[in-house]
Amino acid sequence: MSEQAAPSRGPVDIRLAVCAEMVFLDLPIEERVRRIADAGFDVELWDTRKHDVEQLVATGAKFSSMTGYSAGSVIDPDTAPDVLRTAAELIPTALELGVSRMVVHPAELINGQAARPAFRATGQMWLTGLRTLEKLGELGAEHGVTFALENLNTIIDHPGIPLARAKDTLALVEAIKHPNVKMMLDIYHAQIGEGNLIDLLGRALPHIGEIQVADVPGRCEPGTGEIHFPAIARALDEIGYKGTVGMEAWAESDSELALARFREAFTLRRSVPFGAGISTG
Repeated sequence: MSEQAAPSRGPVDIRLAVCAEMVFLDLPIEERVRRIADAGFDVELWDTRKHDVEQLVATGAKFSSMTGYSAGSVIDPDTAPDVLRTAAELIPTALELGVSRMVVHPAELINGQAARPAFRATGQMWLTGLRTLEKLGELGAEHGVTFALENLNTIIDHPGIPLARAKDTLALVEAIKHPNVKMMLDIYHAQIGEGNLIDLLGRALPHIGEIQVADVPGRCEPGTGEIHFPAIARALDEIGYKGTVGMEAWAESDSELALARFREAFTLRRSVPFGAGISTG
């Protein structure tokens, strides 16, 4: 019997968020946040020190994540204390915004690039990363937030960052086994660095705090590149992911269109037998 498409529905228990730093770039940040929230999405932020937090709160938006440190490297013994210090300094902002996930990276970034490039991981880096993440977990537990370690690609966007690949960030989070330390699984970075995305989602599921998406190449919204996001959405539904998927992507042309494409990519469809529900009597 032939089949026809059933009505669409969103992925079960998945919230969609949009990074306000990458869309509606001609507008002030507060207006970007309003546009995103009015469209029905949660909001992701980067460095909140650049913004008027009271005005952001006044928008009434729900904030999903923000950058959780402003200096130092999780894996560098000389600067790891700076990660912990600045993370603690940002906790009040996270609580004011209602943010539950504070994002950290495997190394210090300046304008997106490694502050001190290194091209080989050492045992000391692994140990320092574990100890730093353990302390972040303790800090998070104290204040009711989760620190999410984001994977990065070292081929195009972030060369010189050891332990940045998804398999490495996952290994660190797995080793910690702390409920307030999770993985920010970035699909864009993982596709460039490793691929095999659906298998990665299954392996990382117990440790994912949030998922971020953008298409490859270009880092624009889903549907503009090579990643088949409807398959990603189905995989998330099948493995029972119940968290947030955030679009951390530039708008290829129009920001409203980018949000619509993002929503469409993560809208599931069910096939039903042709004629189902049609009375023949």
